[in-house]
Amino acid sequence: MSAFPETPFGLIDRIELDAVALAVIRHEGITIADLRDVFDAGYSALGSLFASGALVPAGPAVAVYHGDPMRVFDLELGFPVVLAPEQPILVNGLEVTGSALPAGPAAATTVLGSYDELGAGWMGLSDRARAEGLDPRGIWIEVYVSDPSTATDALRTDLILPVA
Repeated sequence: MSAFPETPFGLIDRIELDAVALAVIRHEGITIADLRDVFDAGYSALGSLFASGALVPAGPAVAVYHGDPMRVFDLELGFPVVLAPEQPILVNGLEVTGSALPAGPAAATTVLGSYDELGAGWMGLSDRARAEGLDPRGIWIEVYVSDPSTATDALRTDLILPVA
């Protein structure tokens, strides 16, 4: 099963992540309070690169958190792309660079509904993964399958927890 399935994940599905090429904007040392502004500016900048043809999207928006998302963490905000940028691209004062999903084993689930439910979704996935003897690697991936303009109750976000 890939990181971008057509149908939602179950309560916990084991998957093998491929190092899918990403175009991202990196943020270091941020907190949850910073996310709204970071997401709005970042996805707007990336959208302008897609509109101009400078980048070609190959999947839904992603956010890759490194560290403890309840404290201070690093974030890669972006999209899978046909070809990741080899050199940084500056747009609206933000630097878009190439990256990739971390390859290897992972546990995944899907949250249907409001983004406010993501915290509970992460807690449940993390608890289920540990109960199955899986060791999280400190990387948390959110895949925003639905367009954010979708009705709140119809939003789909896939949560992927890379494990050792």
